[in-house]
Amino acid sequence: MANMLKVTLVKSTIGAKPQHKKTVEALGLKKIHQAVEQPDNPQTRGMIHQVRHLVSVEEI
Repeated sequence: MANMLKVTLVKSTIGAKPQHKKTVEALGLKKIHQAVEQPDNPQTRGMIHQVRHLVSVEEI
């Protein structure tokens, strides 16, 4: 298991549920194709799982 995850927003949050929009924002993503590095822990994995249809994830 990697120590960090690269999370990229690949789909717009327009039309998404309000809870999903807040989750994407909590991950630090604001614009499409923006990428952030997040720690690989159960909390982050859970957030990513909730919005897995909007983001792509890469272990680094």
